[in-house]
Amino acid sequence: MATYPFLSDEWVAEARSIREEFGGDGGAVPHKVRMNLVITDVPFGDGPIDAHMDTTEGAVKLDVGHLDPADLKVTVDYVTAKAILVDGNPQAGMQAFMSGKIKVEGDMAKLMALQATPPDAAAADMAQRLKEITE
Repeated sequence: MATYPFLSDEWVAEARSIREEFGGDGGAVPHKVRMNLVITDVPFGDGPIDAHMDTTEGAVKLDVGHLDPADLKVTVDYVTAKAILVDGNPQAGMQAFMSGKIKVEGDMAKLMALQATPPDAAAADMAQRLKEITE
C-alpha cells in the first residue's frame, strides 16, 4: 500500500476515499464541532495548511480548507497535528498545549468535549486505515 505525507494532496485524496468506503459508518461522534485548523511547519509546500474537522453530521470529517462559520480555530505544528489526528496520541496534544505549541481561539469547551470522547470500533478501524496510508 502506498503511503503519503500527512495532509499532502495524495493523502487527502486517499483519506476521502477511505471515508467514502466507510459510507458515514466511521463512528458516531456525540459532540458537534466545526473546527478550523492551521497546520504550521509543514515539511512540504509553501507554508501552513488550512484544514478543518467537522463532526456536525455525526462522524469525523477531516479535510482541507476552512469552514465558515467555525466554533474554534486551532493552530498547531505539523508533527503535533499528525501525532494527534493520525497516531491518536492525546498525550502529545496535552503536552503541546501545556507548552504553548497549540493556540486555540474560540469555544475551548467544544474542543475539550471532543477530546474526551473515546473512539468506537468503526472509528478505530478508520483511524487504522489512515495510519496505513501515512508516511
